[in-house]
Amino acid sequence: MKWPRKKNNHQPSPSLEQQRSEKLAELGAKLWALRQEQILSLEQVVVLTRIPRRLLQAIEEGNLNELPEPIYIQGLIRQFAEALGLNGVEFSSSFPITSAQMNPQGMGNISPLSQLRPIHLYFLYIFLIVCSVNGLSQLLNNAVLQASNSQNQPYPQQKSVVKPELAQRQESVAVQPISDRLSGIHQGQAVQIGVTLKASSWIRVVADGKTEFEGILPEGTHRTWKAQEQLTVKTNNAGGVLMSVNQEKAKEMGEPGKEEEIRIAAKPKL
Repeated sequence: MKWPRKKNNHQPSPSLEQQRSEKLAELGAKLWALRQEQILSLEQVVVLTRIPRRLLQAIEEGNLNELPEPIYIQGLIRQFAEALGLNGVEFSSSFPITSAQMNPQGMGNISPLSQLRPIHLYFLYIFLIVCSVNGLSQLLNNAVLQASNSQNQPYPQQKSVVKPELAQRQESVAVQPISDRLSGIHQGQAVQIGVTLKASSWIRVVADGKTEFEGILPEGTHRTWKAQEQLTVKTNNAGGVLMSVNQEKAKEMGEPGKEEEIRIAAKPKL
């Protein structure tokens, strides 16, 4: 007597190459949507990242065949994401470099580095050394900047955090009341600011204590932000940023090439 054979319903797991292709398509679609939302062209992103246009386009289209080795793809995704104001390290970490990232139990005790060829290890070591040197340099710059601010500013609560790459300027950032710079905030009304870039500038916007944006915006960009209590806008090129409050006439934040930070608080209802 012959027993009927059982059907094998087990579906083979996708290959590592297929997993990379699917993840690249997912991340590329998110980057494309965010770039469209910020009204940025690929040429503008090339200026910000120094990545060739064909590689940026391949990432957005999920075209794995046009890109280099996976370890370099992850680095390109990180730079692309950071140019759009995202956390590049966190965003790119989901792209699998080795099969250990997708199936850690199946790898056993095999080290991910064993999957790389010697030339890849050489570039990886150089990359780690460069990152270590940059990190140490930023720590030293922060220490020097904090010591300088503590000596020059009599009121610690008014100290402003300056990006490490701007530490060499050692310029004190004056926080001026909005009544001295801009007008138009009505009682009981949420704060709304709009910025228009006359020149490419680094900007950080904090709304009600939460950082809404930090990064470089190219010339011609227009963005708006709202807050219920307070908005803080900081830039390293005050003359290149036009700022308006509650849709009134825009004014320059300050002098070209100068750092400036402006805090705008909504007046409470009476």
